[in-house]
Amino acid sequence: MPVINFKYSDLCSLIGQEVPMETLADRIPMIGADIEHAEAGCDDMSVEFFPDRPDLYCVEGTARGMRAFLGIEKGMKTYDVTKSDIDVFVDDSVRNVRPYFLCGVVRGVDIDDNMLKSIMEMQEKLHTTIGRKRKKLAIGIHDLDKINAPFTYRLAEPHSIRFVPLAKTEEMDMEEILTKHEKGRDYAHLLKGYDKYPIILDRDNNVLSFPPIINGSLTTVTTDTHNLFIDVTGFDRKAVKGALDIVATALAERGGRIESVTMHESGKTFQSPDLTPAEYRISAAECNKYLGTDLTPKQMVDAFAKMGLDAVADGDELKVTVPAYRLDIMHKVDLFEDVGIGYGFENFGGKYTLQQTSGVLEPVTSFSEDIRDVMIGLGYMEVMTLTLINDKDEFETSKLPWMDNVRVLNPATEDVTCLRTYLMPSLINILRHNKHRDLPQRIFEVGNIVRDNDIHVHLCAMETASKVSFTGIKSVTESVLREMGCEYELKPTDIKTFIDGRGAEIYFKGKPIGMFGEMAIDVVTGYEITHPIAFLEIDLGPIIADHKDTMF
Repeated sequence: MPVINFKYSDLCSLIGQEVPMETLADRIPMIGADIEHAEAGCDDMSVEFFPDRPDLYCVEGTARGMRAFLGIEKGMKTYDVTKSDIDVFVDDSVRNVRPYFLCGVVRGVDIDDNMLKSIMEMQEKLHTTIGRKRKKLAIGIHDLDKINAPFTYRLAEPHSIRFVPLAKTEEMDMEEILTKHEKGRDYAHLLKGYDKYPIILDRDNNVLSFPPIINGSLTTVTTDTHNLFIDVTGFDRKAVKGALDIVATALAERGGRIESVTMHESGKTFQSPDLTPAEYRISAAECNKYLGTDLTPKQMVDAFAKMGLDAVADGDELKVTVPAYRLDIMHKVDLFEDVGIGYGFENFGGKYTLQQTSGVLEPVTSFSEDIRDVMIGLGYMEVMTLTLINDKDEFETSKLPWMDNVRVLNPATEDVTCLRTYLMPSLINILRHNKHRDLPQRIFEVGNIVRDNDIHVHLCAMETASKVSFTGIKSVTESVLREMGCEYELKPTDIKTFIDGRGAEIYFKGKPIGMFGEMAIDVVTGYEITHPIAFLEIDLGPIIADHKDTMF
């Protein structure tokens, strides 16, 4: 989660009055944050905000949020946007490289050291979070007085344009920046595979920015800057717009005047930024049901006002107006959450009565603990792995039978794209990372897998050694099944994970619940392991359901 650093005095100046440090340290966490550092008599503060509130990733946004939350200036903060005479042209060539581009202007800003630091930190936090390290979006903030409109966003040949990048004194072309500049090397992978790169130019072909890599030094923002030009490029139009709205309104909190520019894109024109608020309609009764409260519509209106939103009640229905910079409001449940925060989590619940009770373990937990004791007694070491995995490890390399799995819509990396349907690939990855360790290695896990959108508990045990055998893993499997006290049947299997003729399936009451055997050589080498492996995997659910009252 992003940590925001700022001065207590600067925060109070933006709030408009001095608020005791103790009050801020008590109330800021109530809107979704952890206080990292806040001490009376010290001007430095550090706050770690939750990922769902990017509008708070700067001292300006924090001040705006606290003015409403503390009742100093309740309701939605509005900002006037006047139309400038600046035109921005988006060339169709960028459509397949970095398609979305929005801009805005903020004039009349007096930049001091605190503000300059805040601008830089805000950019970096937005890049890291909603920008996914600049992959999803990148932000540029420029000294408007050093460039001349109109501006153009287009593609260019890597060696066709030379300019002095930020923090350098010598000219480079775009290809040189990707190989020689520190930021260029850090983000070169974002443009890998493209033969042309995006560039933002002014009327005189001066470079504003080489997105998403680096700005030009010409437009460097300093304490002498008063008029700012903001650009945001990326792959998600909603995120690009949201980042622009957050930056523009944060600068307006410093006294700046927001102006829109005329965007020319694909034969259409429109104004940017557009701070038109969104409107939602919710039911007070449904909100109370979600929160477990009995609030009146009037109380909900007041709670929204403390969260910087406007609301009007009409019987059970509330019409809620949400500012453009609140990217976290996407669904009515997000509004229900704001009601809860505005009402105050400290006001939830009632008096607790002391009653003497006793707790017992759930059958699945008790059974799992006993199975762990059995496996440890058989000489295996317990491991715990992630429920997330990827299709290649799960099915392709392992050659396990395909199962429909739950997909991750926006995976952070290609290593975690789905929820696992087997334990085996997770355990063999443990062996892959420990292949330089002494043999034999015997590991097991009792863990959750997900099939048919339901959670199942599996046992998987695995051994790698200079020599393993079908007989050995069969004796381990039968020992475990015997300790479970269940009747079973073993049948040959043609699953390609096993060496032909050295694998078997386990049947319980006529249905398959697991498998064991010697792993096929191509599967072993596919995981970059050089010694043979034997494993077993059993679905414990049917056994637990059948014996939950008599187990062990």
